[in-house]
Amino acid sequence: MKKLFVLLCLGMLTVGMTACGNKEEKENQSVEQSADGQAENSDTTGEENGGAITEPASTEETTEGTSEYMDVTAGWSEEMEGLKQAVVSVLGDNYWPETQIYPEILESNFGISPDMYDDYMGEMPMISTHVDTMIIIKAKEDKADEVEKALNEYHQRMIDDTMQYPMNVGKIQAGHVEKIGNYVCYVQLGGDTTQASDTGDEAVIQQCTEQNDLALATITENLPQ
Repeated sequence: MKKLFVLLCLGMLTVGMTACGNKEEKENQSVEQSADGQAENSDTTGEENGGAITEPASTEETTEGTSEYMDVTAGWSEEMEGLKQAVVSVLGDNYWPETQIYPEILESNFGISPDMYDDYMGEMPMISTHVDTMIIIKAKEDKADEVEKALNEYHQRMIDDTMQYPMNVGKIQAGHVEKIGNYVCYVQLGGDTTQASDTGDEAVIQQCTEQNDLALATITENLPQ
């Protein structure tokens, strides 16, 4: 009886070892097939792309030559930055423009295209409910009048559309365009007009006009001779 029991145990052990061996062999085959499939896919991709994996074109490559606008993302030219800082130092906290007006916006909103100027700076507030703006255009030799006309037309549109900015009516009306040689400036400044507005629009216009005149005088003094 004991002998029979031993033989049965040996038989069961043999069957178990055989099953484990078959299972391990199948798993190894599955792994090899998966690896072969990936290799085939990689080869196919390489063949379809001429034997090399195609890299996406860089931003620099795809955008090169597609824009006629100046690159002002690094800031203004030394001349324009100097003019801006001169105004900022005079107006102090009353200089509110702080967001760059990029060339695309200069053309779409103000009607001044790149072929009309050699250099420029332009800033407006980050908060849309404010309208403080300063633009200085160094116009091409024969384009100053055209730039002046475009800025005057923009200012008139602002005046006609003051319903959008009822709190800034006086500031918009005090806005001014000035041509100085081949430089054309648009100043719509004034800063905080809260106290003046308690008196009325005329007080606001007076305050903003004084700020604009001060900015224009400063720009004129700092223009290259």
